[in-house]
Amino acid sequence: MNQAFICDAVRTPFGRFGGALATMRADDLAALPLKALLARNPGLDPSRIDDVIFGCANQAGEDNRNVARMALLLAGLPESVPGSTINRLCGSSLDAIGVAARAIKSGGDAADDRRRGGEHVPRAVCGGESGERL
Repeated sequence: MNQAFICDAVRTPFGRFGGALATMRADDLAALPLKALLARNPGLDPSRIDDVIFGCANQAGEDNRNVARMALLLAGLPESVPGSTINRLCGSSLDAIGVAARAIKSGGDAADDRRRGGEHVPRAVCGGESGERL
């Protein structure tokens, strides 16, 4: 059985409620760490990435689509790279990592995968984009 390793990691910035990130779409925000990982690993051929799995708890409104697929395209990955978004509410990111690890261990995907999770609450919660506090 293959082993799964985390070889590199980046994250998006934290923002304040109603701050600079409040109007940014989830897929635009998710593309940032993908771009950073590609820049930090210039020897990686993006066409060898087998899959991008992203955890996102609330795909409401404008986020009612495949955030992983949109983010990878915005990051400049080839159209041949698939992407899927997992919704397990608060456990979405953790489940994305588990799905990735199981796929790698079973030999289903190569080690050039990208797995991550994220949520952009102000854009997903009804009224959040207008500054209403929860």
